[in-house]
Amino acid sequence: MGIMGLWRFLKSLILVNKEVPQTRGMLYPRESETREVRSLDGIWNFVRSDQANPTQGVRDEWYTKDLSQSRPTIPMPVPASYNDITTDNLRDHVGTVWYDRKFFVPRSWSKNQRIWLRFGSVHYEAFVWINGQKVVKHEIGHLPFEAEVTDILNYGAENRITVMCDNALIQTTVPQGKITEVPNDNGMTIIQSYTFDFFNYAGIHRSVHLYTTPRTFIEEVEVTTALSENNSVGEVFYSVSVNGSAANEAINVLNIQANLYDKEGAKVANTTSDGKLDGCLKLTGVKPWWPYLMHPEPGYLYELEIKLLAANEELLDVYRLKVGLRTLSWNKSQFLINGKPVYFRGFGRHEDSDIRGKGLDNALMVRDFNLLKWIGANAYRTSHYPYSEESMQFADQHGIMIIDECPSVDTENYSQELLGKHKSSLEQLIHRDRNHPSVVMWSIANEPRTASMNADSYFELVANFTRSLDKTRPITAAIAVPYTQDKSGRHLDIISFNRYNAWYSNTGRLDMVTQNVIDEATAWNKQYNKPVIMSEYGADTLEGLHMTPAYVWSEEFQEEVFARHFKAFDQLRKKGWFIGEFVWNFADFKTAQSYTRVGGNKKGVFTRSRQPKAAAHLLRKRYFALGRDLDQCQFPEDLFTYIADLIS
Repeated sequence: MGIMGLWRFLKSLILVNKEVPQTRGMLYPRESETREVRSLDGIWNFVRSDQANPTQGVRDEWYTKDLSQSRPTIPMPVPASYNDITTDNLRDHVGTVWYDRKFFVPRSWSKNQRIWLRFGSVHYEAFVWINGQKVVKHEIGHLPFEAEVTDILNYGAENRITVMCDNALIQTTVPQGKITEVPNDNGMTIIQSYTFDFFNYAGIHRSVHLYTTPRTFIEEVEVTTALSENNSVGEVFYSVSVNGSAANEAINVLNIQANLYDKEGAKVANTTSDGKLDGCLKLTGVKPWWPYLMHPEPGYLYELEIKLLAANEELLDVYRLKVGLRTLSWNKSQFLINGKPVYFRGFGRHEDSDIRGKGLDNALMVRDFNLLKWIGANAYRTSHYPYSEESMQFADQHGIMIIDECPSVDTENYSQELLGKHKSSLEQLIHRDRNHPSVVMWSIANEPRTASMNADSYFELVANFTRSLDKTRPITAAIAVPYTQDKSGRHLDIISFNRYNAWYSNTGRLDMVTQNVIDEATAWNKQYNKPVIMSEYGADTLEGLHMTPAYVWSEEFQEEVFARHFKAFDQLRKKGWFIGEFVWNFADFKTAQSYTRVGGNKKGVFTRSRQPKAAAHLLRKRYFALGRDLDQCQFPEDLFTYIADLIS
């Protein structure tokens, strides 16, 4: 290595803690006395760009007219991934695609209010035009973005929205990938490769909304809660940000009236913050937010009503959101909610289904939560990206704890540009999800290459940045490198590790599971003196394949792998610092094509169509047994099948 090569290498190791843009607004669209919401979901027009010429549409200004005037269009549902909709090779398209549709805006919307366009998620990068004018650009999928379009819309007339979506992943995107050009039978073609083990679905994945606000409106609401006196007294601390001319010119003349309602709609607390935009609501006889199976009434939510008032008591804006009152705390051996130790039992998951891909699917979401409760899980990790806002709200309602993970997966080749985008993904995630009681932990990466030389400084910066945004929740990351090589654990609050004994390690050897799990978990705890979670374990299983004795890919083998892990977990629980077990995966899911993947990853305890494999019934018995032992929950009546009356 020459002097210049050495300098470039050393420069790559130096990472600087630069500021990242801060998200503003982005409250979930809700109707109220002062707000209207309209969905733009439905069938849009769709065009794919030539892979060899992905920027042609921008150069030729396709956004200035209907897409059909530039290229033949096909119908495309929104929200949905576009990959599995057609019968041609759109599935493996790399580069840009285009969407457009037309819509009307009522004349009434032009009167003294502001109009906003909001996307729940577009993967990976999005460019948006309204009536030929660019209104917003956003990078990083799975997160919302919005823009004000008040002065661009045609009121009482037709409008056109155009979106260009780019799915290309490179070494400075989050997540990372590589683009290569390789020869094929027709000359050359573009190949997208990535190391993560799920399909790179793309498109407009979540709902698109137009919504109105008053000229001066509630832009942000941040909520924290506290409990005292043996959880009988609760406090809701709120902080409001206001946007608009009145806010800029005379903030001291604005007042906030805050009201808190219980599930029955009764007002249980209220306050007026004269001349201030923050305050505290205090209530006695509070019903805390508890996880599923830890309390007879889990997921209890109050409704917080925020009213923005002018000095003359004129109502300017109203926004409402659900609030769960709970406390989180952790130490070197425990994680506690409302002062009670928690033992996590759950899953890694994916937003994935047949045809729709990663598109928002309310029917599937409801089915998944029914299955989570049926099996007795109390938590899951949003592996390996933020899940829909609707699913976060559902978790709040059902008492399912969330380890909320940013899109950084298999992170490597650490650079200053990558660090900035990684931090930005966390900033956007925390800004979006900070008010959800179900979110109990932030995961800053999945299986990063933390044995690398500069992983130490990189994850120190990422972890410290995350804590600067939220000190009320612990930080973790799902680590796959051996504990002897890891350089990230010292920056985390809770250690999570992924390991596939008897599958990727010692394939088929069921006699090499239990002690290996015990030894590794113990080593992680000894290394960092922090609570430990096994965040992934499992085995691929082809539903309907039965073999005795157990053999890899069979349903019997998946059950045996689980049972050997259960034995290890029970021994680890006695040590006091082992706080959770997460199966990989909740359901089968699609991956990139590979000779090791028959139709995708088959490690689910449910099939991709959400039907149980044999291991699901075994896992259900374990999770409810843990619930009864730790939290005194009741067994479901159908947990055990009647066999025989052995009383003579």
